[in-house]
Amino acid sequence: MSTVEAPARQPSIMRRERPAPERRTVDRRRIDGTVIDQVVLAPEIFGIVPNTAVLHQVVTAQLASARAGTQSTKTRAERAGGGAKPFRQKGTGRARQGSIRSPQWVGGGIALGPKPRSYRQRTPKKMIRLALYSALSDRAAEGKVALIDEWSFSVPKTKDAVAALAALELTGRVLVVLGPEDGIADRSLANLQNIQTLQVAELNAYDILRSDWVVFTDATVPGETETAPPAAGTAEPARKAPATKKAATTVSDDSADASTGDAEPAAAAATTTTTKTADTAIDSPAAGDDAGDEGSDR
Repeated sequence: MSTVEAPARQPSIMRRERPAPERRTVDRRRIDGTVIDQVVLAPEIFGIVPNTAVLHQVVTAQLASARAGTQSTKTRAERAGGGAKPFRQKGTGRARQGSIRSPQWVGGGIALGPKPRSYRQRTPKKMIRLALYSALSDRAAEGKVALIDEWSFSVPKTKDAVAALAALELTGRVLVVLGPEDGIADRSLANLQNIQTLQVAELNAYDILRSDWVVFTDATVPGETETAPPAAGTAEPARKAPATKKAATTVSDDSADASTGDAEPAAAAATTTTTKTADTAIDSPAAGDDAGDEGSDR
């Protein structure tokens, strides 16, 4: 009996290929708005493609867990009174009733009413982390992530906080992520409208999504950051001086070569003259001898 080879079945769930995280940079500034340098944010946190489905599920679970769940209604058993039958069973022409606290009576109990309960939804930790990274990546893609070195307030003062936010050009609803040592900054920002302060350990996707800007310090920015390399094509003035000096050196070398080239023909000419003089001096005694011989023959 021959074996029939069945075609390979396609998997029911296809794993999508996710693009590589992007490297996004942000200006690192002081509270007066001065730019210190550029910093590359962690790509695995600020450079992924946001997962909207996970964001929706995590935010829904977070809002559901925030519900108190203390609503309560009384059933007919919890209402006072109604122990006696309001009227006899037969002969009145009305529908039979057993208690004035039945749900159909005004003042009676509530049938199937809400009772205290917990609305908490269990969410895996990996989903919570992915939702947080997705929210941070969404704000970073829009250029709505600000980074400062520190909140250098000496005393709690709302006026200083207003000046710092104006220098950083932060508008709309701003989420300021603080560390345990930023108590003075927390008090300075507490009375400002549309400003929310949050400890770094409490950072979550919902508060990021409902804010226009997210402000971190060097101590609270998540992930590892590194200084961005200088942009290509930018020439520093200090680097132009060696090039000029090298050009001058090249000109001097050319001059030296030119002078050396002029000296070589002169030396060759002098050598030729010396050689001719020596030949003449050698030939002169032979000529004298020939003359003496001719004289003796005469």
